[in-house]
Amino acid sequence: MKNYKFILSGGGTGGHIYPAIAIADALKVKYPTAEFLFVGSQDRMEMEKVPAAGYKIEGLWIAGLQRKLTFANLMFPFKLISSLIKSARIIRKFKPDAVIGTGGFASGPLLEMATRSGKPTLIQEQNSFAGITNKLLAKKVDTICVAYENMQQFFPSEKIFITGNPVRQDLLDINSKRETGIAKYNLDASKKTLLVLGGSLGARAINKLIDNELQFILDQNVQVLWQCGKIYYEEYKHQNASADVQVVPFIDTMDLAYASADIIISRAGAGSVSELALVGKPVIFIPSPNVAEDHQTKNAEAIVRKDAALLIKEKELDGAFRNQFSGLINNENRQEILGANILKLAKPDATQQIVDQIEQMLKKQ
Repeated sequence: MKNYKFILSGGGTGGHIYPAIAIADALKVKYPTAEFLFVGSQDRMEMEKVPAAGYKIEGLWIAGLQRKLTFANLMFPFKLISSLIKSARIIRKFKPDAVIGTGGFASGPLLEMATRSGKPTLIQEQNSFAGITNKLLAKKVDTICVAYENMQQFFPSEKIFITGNPVRQDLLDINSKRETGIAKYNLDASKKTLLVLGGSLGARAINKLIDNELQFILDQNVQVLWQCGKIYYEEYKHQNASADVQVVPFIDTMDLAYASADIIISRAGAGSVSELALVGKPVIFIPSPNVAEDHQTKNAEAIVRKDAALLIKEKELDGAFRNQFSGLINNENRQEILGANILKLAKPDATQQIVDQIEQMLKKQ
């Protein structure tokens, strides 16, 4: 077997980084002797997360444009030229057999220079509304893997393959872990459990909502497992005084948390949506409006159109939450319908399908 070399780039947020790591892990299983190199933005979280996952990474001097005139924006052309030059140098030195991008600003210069060098290239788009980097690269790369239907509005249809998003494999068959999850979190098996998620850093609007509505939620005979985020823990940890509330900064056994939950409140980032489809539980999405192109709302809307989840926009929380929550928690049939419908959207073999597309590119060399 040939000793293949792969360069992967995705960063800025966990939503770009973790899919890239998942793809690399799957490629390593497929090609045990392969060499890997990641390329990211030199001052972003990938410079820490990728080495922690066991891979080498090179940093580019690149960042996104701000929405207002700033010194950083004035520096952008210089950063772009620097990143293009360094990307070309990395490609010449490493000599990859394929280059994979999962979004984020660093993947732009790298994939641009890879296409100019004639290297096989693949991009993976996690969201239902394509990011600007992937949209710019779409006409030049060989293959585009997506998680949602109707992406031809952003990409050439002949290049698109619907694969889904790479997800954690420990989420498969979580139903078998329910008793373990209930024991892990000291939950009462006779009560419904609400799992509240705002991402590892937390979400201010969701935290504020749960804090304000906690007594109303508890009055529905519901217990709460609430991941508030590290930066908010000091503000909300006093709610642990209630026997039916557990506030934690971070959950490191998400499979057990999902398994013990009956209803889930969550942001609608691409990774979260893909995980929740695998979990197959009723979900209330509260998307963050503070993301590029409001893509979280578009992600959630794509699920809601399949009658597979509920959606409450942040600006509507005060007027809509109580009716939506009580209507769901007191309607077992509705819970079953939402859970079954979102499970139909799950793509547990997404990572392998992406690897299959990479393999097809390699065969064409």
